[in-house]
Amino acid sequence: MAAVVSASSVSKDPSSDFLPRTKSPSFSIFDSKKNLGKLEQTHLGLLSFCKSNQAFTLRAAREPPGLTQELSFKKLENVEVQNGHDQFIQIKERFLSFKRHRYLENLEHYQSLAKAQAPKVTSLSILLAFFPMEQFLVIACADSRVCPSSILGFQPGEAFMVRNVANLVPPYENGPTETNAALEFAVNSLEVENIFVIGHCCCGGIRALMSMQDEADPSLIGSWVIVGRNARLSTKAAASNLSFDQQCRHCEKESINRSLVNLVSYPWIEERVKKGTLSIHGGYYDFVDCTFEKWTLDYKNSSKEEIGKFSFKNHAFWS
Repeated sequence: MAAVVSASSVSKDPSSDFLPRTKSPSFSIFDSKKNLGKLEQTHLGLLSFCKSNQAFTLRAAREPPGLTQELSFKKLENVEVQNGHDQFIQIKERFLSFKRHRYLENLEHYQSLAKAQAPKVTSLSILLAFFPMEQFLVIACADSRVCPSSILGFQPGEAFMVRNVANLVPPYENGPTETNAALEFAVNSLEVENIFVIGHCCCGGIRALMSMQDEADPSLIGSWVIVGRNARLSTKAAASNLSFDQQCRHCEKESINRSLVNLVSYPWIEERVKKGTLSIHGGYYDFVDCTFEKWTLDYKNSSKEEIGKFSFKNHAFWS
């Protein structure tokens, strides 16, 4: 049996421009020595190309239908890398992976989300089918190490996310901010059933709060973290004998509790909490030991009038 290799048969699409070309149409391994030499040159050219383009070798074997597209991406990436390190290359690959393995494999789910703002969708049957868990508004720190979608597995459509420095919730009387604008939208328009404030260890925002010497700090960071002044004051009073790092850890949890109490200073939040249609929860993620604590504000047994007198229930520790 004669084996025939054609230089033009490797790819019939435009991506074949990437391949080494030869003017010879095809060769039999039983042809003359002259033709055999040309065949060897063709093989060597292909081998050289594959060695310098390893992604071509692997992807060609695994995903033949997408070879043209993969080669185009590889060529673009090579140009970008030559011009300097481009971090968007990896981000692009993550997006394409998401599209292939998540979006396209769950197309009906994502199309349903496109019809209505998450976390509520127009069809209750779709909601129950895709989102068996209750709907959440999550308020978390902007720190990249504590992404709620990563550590708690929230999927698109399950939670309305708000992230700011130190996961703070300002009281209603402080006036409009982007955080309480998001609160109003999530509670009144999306009608979420749970608000979950998530803090974490080693928080730079809380450390900045605890380090402040003057509450009139003119910086943008200082003017924001001062929202947690009550947590700072109560920490200084209760943990003055502890090291600064321990005080910061104490304040990280105390600021979560203060934010939970601040939430019920919003009339439309308090009304829903009274009716039992909205619950308020706190959470604390320790990424050093990889543990998580969760608790719920016990509104009925809490007192907004007496500072520091608020109760919590359903405390859980996950490790």
